[in-house]
Amino acid sequence: MSQYILRRLLILVPSLLGISIILFTVLALAPGDPFEELATNPNVPAEVRQMLRTKFGLDDPVYIRYLRWVSAMVQGDWGFSFISRVDVDQLILQRLPVTLVVIGSSQILALLVALPVGIYAAMRPYSIFDQIANTFAFIGFSLPTFFTGLLFILVFSIYLDWLPFVYRADIDASGWQWWWEHIRQSIMPVAVLGLFQGASWTRFVRSSVLDVIRLDYVTTARAKGLAERVVVIKHVVRNALIPVVTLVALSMP
Repeated sequence: MSQYILRRLLILVPSLLGISIILFTVLALAPGDPFEELATNPNVPAEVRQMLRTKFGLDDPVYIRYLRWVSAMVQGDWGFSFISRVDVDQLILQRLPVTLVVIGSSQILALLVALPVGIYAAMRPYSIFDQIANTFAFIGFSLPTFFTGLLFILVFSIYLDWLPFVYRADIDASGWQWWWEHIRQSIMPVAVLGLFQGASWTRFVRSSVLDVIRLDYVTTARAKGLAERVVVIKHVVRNALIPVVTLVALSMP
């Protein structure tokens, strides 16, 4: 086990380097740069613009800029955000807690929807429930989240006025009121992300259960007289969820 983990870690290093090289090169060759706004500002002299570009090395070759960036990243210097006017690591840490809560809650919601619906639909293939579940799942992962997000805002924030459409981290409250306000403004983003992911996972769970339920050992378990509930939970679901767990683990990052 330790050798396997060591091999995976050794593979991880060149993989990260390769990905970082590709992304850095693509972004470096893309039109525009952090000082593009200064180039169109008549109040900034040309020599000042050129001095800033020289200071930050924006005119250096791409490979030199990449090596400088890698060296800074290793030393913990993630750079400065010219838009937010704060260090990048502080900017990430400010957003990270809320991001983890919203994304984590949406993943839990997706599992709570996908597992029971997908399993029940697979146990009754081509039934009315299965057809309805497939229809909603197809609609769910076909609609982009920016569309469903705007739809939720129009319905629940504009027309019904039930939920806030702006997520505010600086809530002026305390105690249960603080928690309730955070929950209220988290409902829509969690629902949009969770239902989108849940729709995709529902079809995957259904397909996985259908593949397992046709295997010989399931037929043998039924022939032995085991209850259908025991066959489904102990023999079908436990084996069908192995690829589902892999899919969920790959989706979390």
